[in-house]
Amino acid sequence: MENLKKLDLSKNKNRWLLLGGLGVIVVSIIIYQVVFKSAGGNNDKVYVQTIEEIMGLNNGASNSYSGIVEATQTQNINKDDSQKVNEIFVKVGDSVEEGTPLFSYDTEDAYYQISSLTLEIEGIDNQIASLKAQNEELKKEKAEAPDDKQLEYTIQIQDNEMAIKEQEYTKKIKYADMNRYQQAIDNSVVTSKIAGVVKSINNEGYDQFGNTQAFMSIMATGDYLIKGKVDEQNVFSLTVDQPVLVRSRVDETKVWKGVITLIDTETVEDGNSNDYMMGGGSGESTSQYPFYIKLEKTDGLLLGQHVLIELDYGQTTKLEGIWLDESYIVFEDNKAYVWASTNSHKLEKRSVTLGEYNEELMRYEITEGLTMEDAITWPMPGLYKGITTVRDESEVDYNSPLYNPDSNGEEVPSDDGMIDDGAVDEGATPNDTKEPIAE
Repeated sequence: MENLKKLDLSKNKNRWLLLGGLGVIVVSIIIYQVVFKSAGGNNDKVYVQTIEEIMGLNNGASNSYSGIVEATQTQNINKDDSQKVNEIFVKVGDSVEEGTPLFSYDTEDAYYQISSLTLEIEGIDNQIASLKAQNEELKKEKAEAPDDKQLEYTIQIQDNEMAIKEQEYTKKIKYADMNRYQQAIDNSVVTSKIAGVVKSINNEGYDQFGNTQAFMSIMATGDYLIKGKVDEQNVFSLTVDQPVLVRSRVDETKVWKGVITLIDTETVEDGNSNDYMMGGGSGESTSQYPFYIKLEKTDGLLLGQHVLIELDYGQTTKLEGIWLDESYIVFEDNKAYVWASTNSHKLEKRSVTLGEYNEELMRYEITEGLTMEDAITWPMPGLYKGITTVRDESEVDYNSPLYNPDSNGEEVPSDDGMIDDGAVDEGATPNDTKEPIAE
């Protein structure tokens, strides 16, 4: 009996040890999930940029799009397929003025047709004259003919008059054909309607993709526009009327201001993702969409010149110190913060001290808390401490729940709950609602 009691006690002891071990494991899992998540262990990544890059102090080396200078007007000339081109007077790249001969049609056949039609018209005239002479004789004979012959003469005269009308109609047709050939001769030399540069000459009438193409294109000189290209991943980051800066690729001092006038999402062009110059492109082939920029001034630009395009955030306005767009600032508990990267490449909420506010640029001066070398990110909802920060945007998975909180019904909570987006209430000034608080 004593041995049996000892066995039961041993079993109970083992049972409690097992339950205790399971409890430790459960608690460990909970702690691990909390700690692991707070440390960014779920593989969330955010793209960060240095203050220098955000302020545009790197001369547009990043956040730029490739562009080319094009003419505001283009003359596209389609050749007459019914005619043969005899001679082309210009070549691609030639400068032309209004009225400059571009090419001519072969007129040999037109001259031959006119000669042939002239002879035919002369023959018709002779036939008409002969029929009219016959009718004059028939009318004289009818006047002296007996009554039983009158009807016969009348019918013959009417037949001749009908034949005359038919010949006159045929003569009109021949004259119309002659005029058409004469117009071809008169218009055999095609001239430019604008002053510009010969952009292309296409004898086939089709491009490499089989699309119909004009025989010759002339780009006007004078006012220019900028054609840029944006890939499918960044096309929606651009908007019409958005201010932009156009920079020379060879001279950093040459900068032109303009606005986006058109984003042509209906036209798809093959291209490479590195046409978007933001660092770290994957180099994979993507669809490209053209967009167009109207410039305030075009002095110093050359037709066909390649340029860099960047969004205008006031980079050309020189401000001493660190100035951040107000959208980067988070206001909580009467204090100002930014989401910044630590030395270990983890996201943290860093306190900053604000100075002046520039209403025109909608920027705050940062007097303490950041340096030009510090990297920060835009404070989107769902950010939390410990997320891994990267300088290469291609490393970011924008399909993750962090960037798509509604995709699986779960949303990564922010570090301290609701984040104020820093929006200014209507009727209030930025300094009224975002007063800097010294720490």
